[in-house]
Amino acid sequence: MYMIEARNIHKSFGDLHVLKGISLTVDKGEVIAIIGPSGSGKSTFLRCLIHLEVIDSGDIIIQGQPFAYETEDGKSHYVPDKQAREICKKLGMVFQNFNLFPHKTVLENVIEAPIVVNKMDRKEAIDIAEGLLSRVGLADKKDNYPSQLSGGQKQRVAIARALAMKPDIMLFDEPTSSLDPELTGEVLKVMRDLAEDRMTMLVVTHEMGFAREVADRVIFMDNGEIVEEGCPKEIFHNPGNERTRSFLEQVL
Repeated sequence: MYMIEARNIHKSFGDLHVLKGISLTVDKGEVIAIIGPSGSGKSTFLRCLIHLEVIDSGDIIIQGQPFAYETEDGKSHYVPDKQAREICKKLGMVFQNFNLFPHKTVLENVIEAPIVVNKMDRKEAIDIAEGLLSRVGLADKKDNYPSQLSGGQKQRVAIARALAMKPDIMLFDEPTSSLDPELTGEVLKVMRDLAEDRMTMLVVTHEMGFAREVADRVIFMDNGEIVEEGCPKEIFHNPGNERTRSFLEQVL
């Protein structure tokens, strides 16, 4: 059973065809890095997987459970809302711009969803949150507000917040792209630790070093399509597609 199975995903915004038949499977414990130029559909694909965008056609299956399915009319339909919410709980997502609640402390940001969405006991939620904040190196910041944190610290809180929901799969949408270079390393370290713990991860990234060193598989997307995929060594040292080769020459 795959953790994620996407089949022939299409998504348009008006006349703009953003995803043009994306198919991808993700195994348990696999780390997949998705690279490619801006505007290639990478972030849209992640947002479709977690239902922040609605696909036009294709199928999405999460841990063997149908989530979106294409019918004879060629359009995709989703499972009922209650079932969809339960499936979405299996996925955690970390965004480019943190999306923390500015009026809540670090600890309050992390416990909010487990209490409100999962109806978790507050004491249990706090225990879990404090453990996660220790894991990301921010135990001493639990009473601080986001405005008192660096960008790297905010992103580590965002990772702890996503992990607090105990997801089976983590999606990262360019988690370091808005950070200064010196802050990027602290976020990538947390992600490397997750990878070592065999967390299933799908990471849209511009960090080629991370993709090369941590990913089990690298996906190169361009113009709404998966152009090439393979192990990091193949992609970075011997890309088979000219579009992949041209992109890597520009960024490496």
